[in-house]
Amino acid sequence: MSDVTSRTAAVIPAAGRGVRLGPGAPKALRALNGTPMLVHAVRALAASRAVTLVVVVAPPDGATEVKTLLADHALPERTDVVVVPGGATRQESVKLGLDALPPDVGIVLVHDAARPLVPVDTVDTVIETVRDGAPAVVPALPLADTVKEVDPGAPGAPEPVVATPERARLRAVQTPQGFDRATLVRAHEADVVGEGATDDAGLVERLGEPVVLVPGHEEAFKVTRPLDLVLAEAVLARRRANDGF
Repeated sequence: MSDVTSRTAAVIPAAGRGVRLGPGAPKALRALNGTPMLVHAVRALAASRAVTLVVVVAPPDGATEVKTLLADHALPERTDVVVVPGGATRQESVKLGLDALPPDVGIVLVHDAARPLVPVDTVDTVIETVRDGAPAVVPALPLADTVKEVDPGAPGAPEPVVATPERARLRAVQTPQGFDRATLVRAHEADVVGEGATDDAGLVERLGEPVVLVPGHEEAFKVTRPLDLVLAEAVLARRRANDGF
């Protein structure tokens, strides 16, 4: 495990198009209460005093645009923000973000730009758990819905149920996911054939390293559909009312 005095940095892969939100700007650049989701996400991670660097991985042809966008919005001065071009897949983009980290970074957070409202307490809990010795930490929530495993069919067609997993043993994972840097780098290097995983913790699991869950937060939901934008706007409105501005 890294020295507890080593720096913590965050990598935000933001190179995806976000097709489920429909045509238009990349998902991370969609406005939420007049401010791009990506800016909200950077601010959310920079709100943690432990995070001294945020690396934003931009669309390969949009790094200049993203740099300009971030420069136009107020970000905490104590946190450095760097923009690098991404790759063709999320996994490639995370790897490019890791490559951009200076040597003194020992703890790495990987965060979805589409989770713009994650509370700082969740960010801090993930960092503290890595500092306490966990090589990989994931915020997660119990499932509200019963889940069915199916034999996938054509879109819209009836699908036969194969099994009903025990809901009490299942969790819905969120980000930021936190890692000992050396472990995460090793996990990405081990996946040289690009088999991929739906999250970075999945790559660490394949190494046989332990991954632990900590409590997530309902406001750290992922904005993927138009309805999620409505919910995110409502959360921001409630925060403004509670904060008195």
